[in-house]
Amino acid sequence: MTRITLGKAINAGLRAAMEKDPKVLVMGEDIGKLGGVFRVTEGLQKDFGEDRVIDTPLAESGIIGTAVGLALRGYRPVCEIQFDGFVFPAYDQIISQVAKMHYRSMGKIRMPIVIRIPYGGGIGAVEHHSESPETLFAHVPGLKVISCGDPVDAYWMIQQAIASDDPIVFFEPKRRYHEKAELDESTPPELPLHKAKVVREGTDATLLCYGPMVKTCLQAAEAAVEDGRNLEVVDLRTIAPFDLATIFASVKKTRRAVVVHEAPYSFGPGSEIAARVTEECFYHLEAPVLRVTGYDTPYPPSRMEDEYLPGLDRVLDGVDRVMGY
Repeated sequence: MTRITLGKAINAGLRAAMEKDPKVLVMGEDIGKLGGVFRVTEGLQKDFGEDRVIDTPLAESGIIGTAVGLALRGYRPVCEIQFDGFVFPAYDQIISQVAKMHYRSMGKIRMPIVIRIPYGGGIGAVEHHSESPETLFAHVPGLKVISCGDPVDAYWMIQQAIASDDPIVFFEPKRRYHEKAELDESTPPELPLHKAKVVREGTDATLLCYGPMVKTCLQAAEAAVEDGRNLEVVDLRTIAPFDLATIFASVKKTRRAVVVHEAPYSFGPGSEIAARVTEECFYHLEAPVLRVTGYDTPYPPSRMEDEYLPGLDRVLDGVDRVMGY
């Protein structure tokens, strides 16, 4: 049993995957000698060499395009996009090639590519360094989109993603890189990759969240105890496809739901969850499904990000509103 940060857990997961399969390559800007701007790949180039841990040019489209070619030749590339706001030059390659190659080839070609993206705010960064663009990828058929919420999931989910034959966009909550948890590497993962996890049992309402908002929602659930409320918290873990069975089971039990994410309010993952829950659980609901999210604006300057990000007070306000029906 090791106490490990989320960032180090991803490093350990990458290391385990590379030791297991020589076809696994890691590539990205400054990931080799520097170990990445967040040091998530620290030490990997030293141990696996420059042929498997590749410092690329500052060209995101080139990184993903090269990964497509490597995948066609039987490799399993893991691409790091340095920051969330830097992914857009690569968007064409991801949408036009990575997501469609399997369908275009009538199933003959696989794209076992993992695209790692540190995302979300809360680190006091400048423009293009704190965004939550997961909806732009979740909307695209052919891609799977996941996000870890704690170090244990980070360790196992990165390995499961690399082992998958499907292209996966792996969103890493950068402000949680230093969060710690106990990790037993000898114990198999608790859940398959695309299964949601009930991280706190409750009876009065369900908080549905993922990535950086898991900790926030757990804190809100603990604070709500003082008001006599017992909240259930579900870590979705996968944004595309949703584990609808787990979501529906929780909402049918508590009869109320609040979706929490940093992405903007309109057309976000919360919108799809609200629609699906309403369709499936209509006669179980005591209140409409509510959303607590980022706002429909560009991400603000760092001095204003606390006003933009869903925090404890905004989540508890959402709980008050859903309980008021």
